[in-house]
Formats: sequence, C-alpha cells, structure tokens
Amino acid sequence: MSTGTGKSDVRKVVLAYSGGLDTSIILRWLQDTYGCEVVTFTADIGQGEELEPARKKAEMMGIKEIFVEDLTEEFVRDFVFPMMRANTLYEGVYLLGTSIARPLIAKRLIEIAEATGADAISHGATGKGNDQVRFELTAYALKPDVTVIAPWREWDLNSRATLIAYAERHQIPVPKDKRGEAPYSMDANLLHVSYEGKALEDPWVEPDGDMFRMTVNPEQAPDTPEYVEIDFERGDAVAVNGERLTPGALLRRLNDLGGKHGCGRVDLVENRFVGMKSRGVYETPGGTLLLTAHRAMESLTLDREAAHLKDEVMPRYAKLIYNGFWYAPEREALQALIDHTQAGVTGTVRLKLYKGSATVVGRKAPKSLYSMEHVTFEEDAVYDQHDAEGFIKLNALRLRLGRLTR
Repeated sequence: MSTGTGKSDVRKVVLAYSGGLDTSIILRWLQDTYGCEVVTFTADIGQGEELEPARKKAEMMGIKEIFVEDLTEEFVRDFVFPMMRANTLYEGVYLLGTSIARPLIAKRLIEIAEATGADAISHGATGKGNDQVRFELTAYALKPDVTVIAPWREWDLNSRATLIAYAERHQIPVPKDKRGEAPYSMDANLLHVSYEGKALEDPWVEPDGDMFRMTVNPEQAPDTPEYVEIDFERGDAVAVNGERLTPGALLRRLNDLGGKHGCGRVDLVENRFVGMKSRGVYETPGGTLLLTAHRAMESLTLDREAAHLKDEVMPRYAKLIYNGFWYAPEREALQALIDHTQAGVTGTVRLKLYKGSATVVGRKAPKSLYSMEHVTFEEDAVYDQHDAEGFIKLNALRLRLGRLTR
C-alpha cells in the first residue's frame, strides 16, 4: 500500500477491473486481505472487446456497485488530440498509446471513489512497469490523501501457477487459454495495440506476423495506393474525405484506412521510467496518419520560430506523458503554449497510403503562410535579392570578428 494507512482502515476500494483473470483474482484478494467492499470500474476506451461479460463476472463475484463506461470520445477529444497538437513522439518513435490512456482511467477511478465514498483505489499494474507510476501519480495529483493498493507489490502470487492455484481455490473461472503462459502481454485501446514480454523479450527476434490486430502486413497490403484527405480546425482533425466526424469516430476511420495499408507498425527498445530498457512492439495506424497530417498542416500555417519552439519542447512534453505527469503543472504549462500555436492550424492535408507508408502529397490552408510570390524562381516584384547581401554580412559579423581575434 502506498500510504501509511493500515489494512483495517480501508472500508471500500475502487478497482480498475477488466474482467480478466488477473483483475478477478485481485478483486477476490482485496476482499480477503482487506476485508473491504470492492467497487469495480471497467472503461471502454476502444479496445474492441465486449464489456458486458466484465459486468456479469463482477455480479457473479458479489459486487454491488459496478461501473462500465464508454470513455472513447473523452479519450480522443481530451487526451489524444491535445497530445497530437504537439506532434508527440517518445524517444522519436513511440506515439504513447498506452501512456496517454492511463491518466483518463485513473481520473475516473478517483471520481468514482469520491462518488461512492471509497477511501482507496486499486490497479493491476506490476511493480516493474510504467503503468503503476502513471496510475498513481494521477491519483495523488487529483486526490492527495487517497490510498492506493497495488497487489503486485504486496502479494506473493508471483507466477502463473500460483495465480491459477489461487483462482481455483476461490472458484474463479480460469479459461483454457489462460492456463498456459501467454506468448506476450497486450494492451489495446482506440489509439493503438502494444505487445511486450515473453516471446518479445529478445530484441533480436522478429515479432510473429500473426500477432498484429490493427494492421495488415505491409507486404500484403493492397497493390494500389489510396488517397485520404484530413481536415483540421485549430489543430484538431475534424473530417476525413470531407465527412465531419466526432473525435472517436474520426480515429476509428483513420485506423481502418491506415490498418488496411499496413501503416503504423513500430518495433523499439525504450527506456522505462523505472530505469530498465524494454522492447515494445506497437501498431498505431490512425495515430500515424494523424500525426503525419498534422505536421504537414503546421508546415503551411505555423510561423517558423513557433514551429521550432514546439519541436524543442516536444521531447520534454512526451517524457512527461510517458512518465505519468499528465496532471503536473509543467505539462499543463506546455499544453497552454502548444495550444496557443494552433489558432491558425486550419486546412486540409492529402495523404497517399501504400504498403506501410503514409506520404504527404498535398496540403492547403485558408490562412497559409506559404507565398508563391516569394518562393518562385521566376521574376517577382515582392522580393529584392540585393537585400540578402546585408542579411548575410550581418549574420557573418560575429564569425569574422571571432576569426580575426584568434
């Protein structure tokens, strides 16, 4: 437990509950170990799974207060889109699909805890990974006095065999496909699917092609390119091929388009916040299209120095999200800076999708800063080339003075 509160002080706990084997074991373990009432919260953030079985399983295990909520629109509108405005990539590659979902889930855990009078929350993240940090930093930022129970840091159920034995002792159903070791762990939401661990731990071994869920193998993608147009207003995507869509529906549409052409697969070794390196494989088809198009939209509409400033702060912003500091004051300050730059980021970008690539082939904007009069190689009446001489000499002055004094 993350605070000094004793087990006897915990009367009610809100559990982030998937309905799977691990969180079902946690549910019963909380009842046995803390003697407390458990409230379950199951979030639909577009992971593509039916959630009613989680409700029924919680009911079967005697839970009275059960929350099953569709958060997909909030997820995209209030978390994914703000992140995309910054063109965010962690360590230059990762689109932060898992990282950006955790503060939303933790926020709802806290809100439900306050609504139900619970004095603690609990999650199923292990003591080795980043998710425990992300859940708990959010929880403490929003409710400083909350008690957080992290079973993986407390119990001695440290193997698949002991987990299954515990489940069997307590009549928790164990599906046949859960009895053996899974070849990898997987996390899914509307933005991405991540795969790590087990068969993927050796960074030299190529991932199994049958593993992927959102994208086709680029080698087997259609032989004919497909074009897609994405409309932006003030930095956020609002339409695909001329059809206005809600944030969640728009990301689903881009997932379908990008996935069909094998876009958005990434295989990387990343640096976890807890200190170790880990190998992760990700597929983020719609997010890849969104980021590529957004950056192209900014290329037309954003002032040079504002764009360069955004590029400078982006790695810091990405690290804050990856490490779980979504509700930290420095992330909010950076967000204000980023959002201020987006006022004129409105227009349309055309992408060409082909065999795993999303290439920008067109862009237009009503308030474009691109001036054909100024950039043309033909004769023009707006740019005096003689001005360049003084510009160069002024910029060279310190270089010339430095050389003279050596």
